[in-house]
Parts: sequence; structure tokens; C-alpha cells
Amino acid sequence: MAASPASVEGVIGPLGNCLTTLGFEVYPLKVGWYNSVLPPSFHLPYPDDTLAAVVLSTPAMFEQAFLPFLEQRGFHKLCDPVDQCVRHCVSSAVSQSFSELKVDVRYDYELLPSRKPKFLAQTAAHVSGAAFYYQQSDVTDQPWAEKKMFGVCVHPSFGGWFAIRALLVFEDVTVGSELVRPPPPDCVPSREDRIKLLEAFNLHWQDWSYRDIIPPEQTYSERQKEYFSTAPAQRLALLRTWGLLPNEPDLCPLEQSAVNGHG
Repeated sequence: MAASPASVEGVIGPLGNCLTTLGFEVYPLKVGWYNSVLPPSFHLPYPDDTLAAVVLSTPAMFEQAFLPFLEQRGFHKLCDPVDQCVRHCVSSAVSQSFSELKVDVRYDYELLPSRKPKFLAQTAAHVSGAAFYYQQSDVTDQPWAEKKMFGVCVHPSFGGWFAIRALLVFEDVTVGSELVRPPPPDCVPSREDRIKLLEAFNLHWQDWSYRDIIPPEQTYSERQKEYFSTAPAQRLALLRTWGLLPNEPDLCPLEQSAVNGHG
């Protein structure tokens, strides 16, 4: 597929049309932007000018996609229901919009045989301009001595009330200088607030206070908060109490996993 300004919109537009109404956001990026900030062991095996897109779920996804997915599909052997919902939504959008394109779809919960993630979600969000990935190195005169502090992305509209779900690489679509790398919105600019953010995320993530580091335009609904506050092993039981799953034994060992435990 030839590179042109229209080709970017011709790919991202239809994808967004399918996913936005379901509570997702789509941001384009070049593979080279992603690879340039990572060591070779994490590189995507595509040329730098290959078009990709990162898919985020917003607070609206739970009501607009997840609950209807459960009501309509009625699966009996769900492993992680949210993961299956995201896969269903993204794969449906790809099959509807890009039947003639080769698309490498990587989900946030997938691992390579080496046990490395198939993509680094927060890095992809940062280089696409979707959300700023605040890391320990972004704090001057760190107060943590030698302690390791994990980084976290902040969305300019939703704060921490969102999730990075998938990376799509359009293997045959290359783009040139018309796609300019946007800087991610630095919505936590002060050293004090960055310290507050990283400490809340690393030391008190259970209370979700890190999600409110900036005033969010929308947060999770009370039902969504209840779902993601429930231990992964108990979530199918919770869905049964809501009448969204039949009363059957839990058959999938993967639901014991804490993958996506933070929502």
C-alpha cells in the first residue's frame, strides 16, 4: 500500500469509526518512534516507517462494550472477560475495515515465548502522544535512594482512569514525513506532583488515588470500580451475581492471574 497523507487517515479513520463508539481511542504511530526508545530486544520487527496504532480503553468502554458483550455473547468458559471483550472488539474492527491488509495485532496481556510482553504498552502510548509515561527518571533529586519505582501513564483527559489494550501494526502500510511524532501532554509537570504520582502508584495503588493526579473528565462507574476492585479469581462470581453469566463452575485457570488486575 503506497504511502500518502490519505493512507494514514484511510487506516486510522475506519479503525476509529469502529472502536470510538465502544469506548476506545486510537492513536497512530510509526514503528520507528517505538523502537528508537527501546533496546533491540524489545524492538518490533518492522521497518521504521511502518504504520501502527495503539488502542486505549476509556471509562466508557465498560458500559458501551464490555457489559453488552457479556449480554450478547453469553460465553460459559471465560478466562478474562475484559480481555476477551477487547479481542472481540478489535478483531471485529480489523476484519470489517482491513480485509486486504496484513495486520499484526498484539494485546497487552500477551507474552512472547521468552516471557517478554508482545509490546510495551506504556511506551507505545507515550510515543504516540496518547498519554505521558512518567518514570523514575522524570523526577529530579529523587527521594527514593536506590528503590525501584515503576512508571505509570497519565491521560490528559482521564488521568489514570483508562487502560492501554492493544497495538496494531499495519505491515504493508508505510508513511513518511506527513505523520509527525506528537509530544505526549505533560499534565503532571511539577516535581512534587510527579513524586506524589509515583508514590501513589507504587505504594498505594489499591486506593486508586494515583488515577486522580489530575482532575479527570470521566472516571469509572461504580459498577466498573466494583469489578476491577474484585480479585481476578472472584470476578466471574461477581458477574454471576449481576446476572451476566450462568451459574457454572469456573473452568479456566487463567482467571487466577492478576493480568489486567488494575483495569
